[in-house]
Amino acid sequence: MAIIEVQNVSKNFGPKVALDHVSLDIPEGKIFGLLGPNGAGKSTLIRIINRITIASEGQVLFKGHPITEADVARIGYLPEERGLYRKMKVGDQAMYLAQLKGMSARDAAVELKKWFVRFDIADWWNKKVEELSKGMAQKVQFITTVVHKPSLMILDEPFSGFDPVNAELIRKEILRLKDEGATVILSTHNMESVEALCDNIALINKARLVVTGGTDDIRRQHGEDNAEIEYTDAALERRTVVVPRAQVNAKLTELIGQGVTINSFKEVIPRMNDIFIKLVTEEA
Repeated sequence: MAIIEVQNVSKNFGPKVALDHVSLDIPEGKIFGLLGPNGAGKSTLIRIINRITIASEGQVLFKGHPITEADVARIGYLPEERGLYRKMKVGDQAMYLAQLKGMSARDAAVELKKWFVRFDIADWWNKKVEELSKGMAQKVQFITTVVHKPSLMILDEPFSGFDPVNAELIRKEILRLKDEGATVILSTHNMESVEALCDNIALINKARLVVTGGTDDIRRQHGEDNAEIEYTDAALERRTVVVPRAQVNAKLTELIGQGVTINSFKEVIPRMNDIFIKLVTEEA
């Protein structure tokens, strides 16, 4: 079942076309990667889903009905343009943002403190936001995005500015939230994260939808039907050779005839980064 259905959505800003008749379904309980180069239209689509911007044409459905403000209240949105009130205390700001999402003061305090401990920032509760490092501030913003347990989370470049340790922490939390039943829309340029996290993707380029579907299916569809053979030669050097899959048996026979040891052979599946570059370049 799709939690979000984008139906023939277009958006114009004067003569500029930001989205051009985009249609896609976001499955419930999955991590959905929203990909595209800068200026492709991803942020515009996210704003339309959040009802920050109204579509010029088409509609967005939430669980089968046109999305409403009440539905938006059930969404956790982490925008790419970060922003916290620098003069407020961290805890006060987190409490304020949690209560804006409908949490009681008591529930907000209990849940926020759990998150602050999990993210190892409990000591920062009474410090001012301006005292936080960029990474610390982003942890706070991630927490305030998810603390009210939204059924849908939209995370725009959630790994930006994090060191590898904290980026991995965020990845693990995203997977944990998915396991608890949440749907996540992940807008990112980090293709490693797409491969590690996303069940489905959509690639938007120049305001148009280029491809959408299961991540593994798309990787296989855009492969070149090759296989990689790894072997050890007579000098005990490990080597690899890539051949069309139709020629694998012939190549294996040839190598065995040379007296080499075959270690493995496997299908060559392109990485998302290569597919992204290929599709965007073809659209240029």
